[in-house]
Amino acid sequence: MNLQGCGTALVTPFRADGSIDERALYDLARWQVESGIDWLVACGTTAETPTLDEGEWLEVIRIVADAAGGRVPVWAGCSHNATKLAVARARAAAQIPGVTAILTANPWYNKPTQEGQFQHFRAVAQAVHLPVVLYNIPGRSAANLEPATVLRLIEAASNIEAAKESSGNLVQITELITLVPKEFRVFSGDDGMTLGILGVGGSGLVSVVSNIIPAEMAEMVKAALANEWSVARRLNRKYFRLMQGIFKETSPGPVKAILAMMGRIEEQYRLPMVPVSAATRAFLERMAGELGLLVRSPRVEGDLRVF
Repeated sequence: MNLQGCGTALVTPFRADGSIDERALYDLARWQVESGIDWLVACGTTAETPTLDEGEWLEVIRIVADAAGGRVPVWAGCSHNATKLAVARARAAAQIPGVTAILTANPWYNKPTQEGQFQHFRAVAQAVHLPVVLYNIPGRSAANLEPATVLRLIEAASNIEAAKESSGNLVQITELITLVPKEFRVFSGDDGMTLGILGVGGSGLVSVVSNIIPAEMAEMVKAALANEWSVARRLNRKYFRLMQGIFKETSPGPVKAILAMMGRIEEQYRLPMVPVSAATRAFLERMAGELGLLVRSPRVEGDLRVF
């Protein structure tokens, strides 16, 4: 996978009746691309994917791929805690034009052993021809993918080409980057740890905060990868409170709240996700206002196909 930079893990906009807001999703994805984001992630954790049924999940991926229009890569989130269903999702997503990679997370709730995770991820990878990005997010899945298991997976399936690391463990991530082949990509899955991970050899970031500030996060990552650390640190310093603030409550609550303040989506969720508290809302609005995010230009709109 010859890819570096910053990708956005997109939210899924909903309408008041609970349906997917196709127009808002399409426009959000287009705005991301036109702001300089290097790739898009559809149906990751930030997308409230566990609340989507199979038809909606496919629809979200298709809309994002269509909005990208071949201008940037699109990763399709194909995670499930049942291996059979994760494999089925990967096969279905791989057939969608414009999808360039499969992102697949640790099986959640089951708490599989390293051997269980090895067999799970290997099965997903062997089911598709596209590159596969391993997604290690133990805080959500209750299972940590260890570097030694990643090495086994790289040997077992040649299309396992990258990992998104959201363990929050910089020592483990450094070990992974040190051990894997040079061409294997390791991406930060945590906005606030990005510069640390890039500093030890990471290839980029899969960002949540870039839903709100795509141009700025793309610039920060690009600067760090070019060893322009003064620029990268300046941007990190400016937006670090925002990176932390969007996790003041469970994501994607805060990021959706700010996007709604910006007029890009309606602030709608699917249970068990609920709107942020009044205190958090006031904090986010104050912070967004101080950063000048509430006076953004109108949404970038284009032709939306009907799926």
